[in-house]
Amino acid sequence: MVLKRPLGEVEEEEDGSCKLVNYKSKQKLVSSKNVMHGFSSQELASTLEPLIRRWVRDEVQLVCQRLCSSSPRSTFGMLESRDTTSFQLHFQTKLPQMLFTGSKVESEDNTAVKLVLFDTNNHRIVSTGLLSSLKIHFVPLDGDFTVDDDEDWSQKDFEAKVIYARDGKRPLLAGDLVTVLKDGVSDLGDVFFTDNSSWRRSRTFRLGARAVSGVRIREAISEPFVVKDQRGESYKKHHPPALDDDIWRLEKIAKDGAFHKRLGSNRICTVKHLLQIYVTNESSLRKILGGSSNKTWETIIKHVKDCVLDDSLYVYNCMAEGIGLLFNSIFYIVGATFDGLSYSSLDKLQVIRRFVRFHPVF
Repeated sequence: MVLKRPLGEVEEEEDGSCKLVNYKSKQKLVSSKNVMHGFSSQELASTLEPLIRRWVRDEVQLVCQRLCSSSPRSTFGMLESRDTTSFQLHFQTKLPQMLFTGSKVESEDNTAVKLVLFDTNNHRIVSTGLLSSLKIHFVPLDGDFTVDDDEDWSQKDFEAKVIYARDGKRPLLAGDLVTVLKDGVSDLGDVFFTDNSSWRRSRTFRLGARAVSGVRIREAISEPFVVKDQRGESYKKHHPPALDDDIWRLEKIAKDGAFHKRLGSNRICTVKHLLQIYVTNESSLRKILGGSSNKTWETIIKHVKDCVLDDSLYVYNCMAEGIGLLFNSIFYIVGATFDGLSYSSLDKLQVIRRFVRFHPVF
């Protein structure tokens, strides 16, 4: 049956939905009977198609919202509502004051540089949750980036201090520049500088670490350090020095310099030799280094005392049978023997001496 005049017409709204409007009343027909009444199958299909499209779209959006609410990204959304600047990356080990191009960046004690993620609200490492396994990028920073552990800086401030290679040079920092935290902790891999720091106004670099995250995490910034060319490593001072190190490995004693030549002419060629004469005849050593200031002398002695001694021991036998003194490798007395078999430490000898002093034997 064909109607001479339709009951109404379908009007499309701004949001893509449709409504059926009656010519007489101009009111929306919400009843399903009113919608279908008087339409052919073709007219009904063309009328319902946009409505079905809208229903499908709404259902898809609803499912997507449910999926998103259970995804890891929602956790970051929750974190954004709190004070995210309480999270901070931190170099737990200290870098040396001097590095060399091409050499692995290590801590002062020659161990791996350790990076941790702290929550400054409770002063603990973030060892669980999504943040405990973040991806970290290491970058070179200008040494004049003045920061304080208690001071906050913006991401923009940090990015402004990232430095890049000079023209025609390799990337300034190379190696394993990306790591992933494990339980909030990670060690710096094989990372090295390719250029010295002499071209910077501060003449120093810093090492920085930034997190790849959807939340604000304060970056890690090391202390400033000097980077010298690899060829200068052959003149590097050793910290701590070893007994068999050449004497010029000590601070204030330059290779082929005046002190080096004076000491060599007195058969003091290694750190061990210098320690031995310092223990047995300090005034003689000071005379050999004549002309040195008190500050220079104190610097040399402070450095040489950092030397790690070996386990070598020497025995000086006295006239009486079985009695002897025990010395270490730098001729410092460490004990004595009274039977040639067992030894008493210096601490025990001091106790015996006090006992004899107050209880003399007649």
